[in-house]
Amino acid sequence: MTEPERPMMEHGKTLYLAKWSTRLWAWLIDIILVILFLNIIGGILEPFNWKMHFLWDFGHLGLFDLGIETLIFFLYWTICESYKGQSIGKMVMNIRVVNRDGTKIHWGTAAIESIGKAFMPILVLDCLIGWLAMPQTKLRVFNRISNTIVIKTDYREPDGILYVRDKE
Repeated sequence: MTEPERPMMEHGKTLYLAKWSTRLWAWLIDIILVILFLNIIGGILEPFNWKMHFLWDFGHLGLFDLGIETLIFFLYWTICESYKGQSIGKMVMNIRVVNRDGTKIHWGTAAIESIGKAFMPILVLDCLIGWLAMPQTKLRVFNRISNTIVIKTDYREPDGILYVRDKE
């Protein structure tokens, strides 16, 4: 939509919901970063004879390994999104999780919202139900439960400020 076509509210502010594709890219960036972090930890722990198995290592994957990895994903999203409303992937993609009124979410809300992303089998159902049962809302089930939305962020200069770069 171009700017004039976007609906404007008579009072309050306008929040632009993030596209599903943008949310997917942010999620993939987060997954890659957390897996890289886990690989580094695995490399550090290898001399101590403790081998971490990951989701793609089906032959050696145990319930403990799956639980630890899922817990790390859950904590990552809960901590990041309760602090600034953004994980690293969301920062890269210029999106943010907020309450439905646009205010910052708290850690309890972030924890509920993160359940659907951290547990892979739940994520598939979470998104499918969101797409099919709540079309055009751009909500996952856990967004609806936690009363959150994912919006586009805008990093424009503040009004009245002009940034000038030195020549290099």
